[in-house]
Amino acid sequence: MSKSAIYSANAPEPIGPYSQAIQHGNMLFISGQIAIQKPSGKIITDDIVQETTQVMKNIGEILHAAGFDFSNVVKSTIFLKDFNDFAKVNEIYGQNFPANPPARETVEVSRLPKDVSVEISCIAVK
Repeated sequence: MSKSAIYSANAPEPIGPYSQAIQHGNMLFISGQIAIQKPSGKIITDDIVQETTQVMKNIGEILHAAGFDFSNVVKSTIFLKDFNDFAKVNEIYGQNFPANPPARETVEVSRLPKDVSVEISCIAVK
């Protein structure tokens, strides 16, 4: 079984040597997404709710490009710059998983790419 890179023109370009996602068989591994708007390239950092909403939109676009949706997500990781934002991030994140939410961990980190406040990665399975 070979792996293939997944690309969505509606999600931000990678900012390093990585793919937006890799599909291997029935599994999809989505790289950490931050709140970069496509096509403007603007990074949302002034409001954690808007920032998280954009991150989830980017993940949704990548899922869609691979023929998946949020119901296929089985695992995610949330990286936060400030754990005081947990409740707001959790609320927006949870709106995408109304039933059977995936396994997950949330960790506070000292710094994220482009000095954003939240980054989320996922694994999905069909």
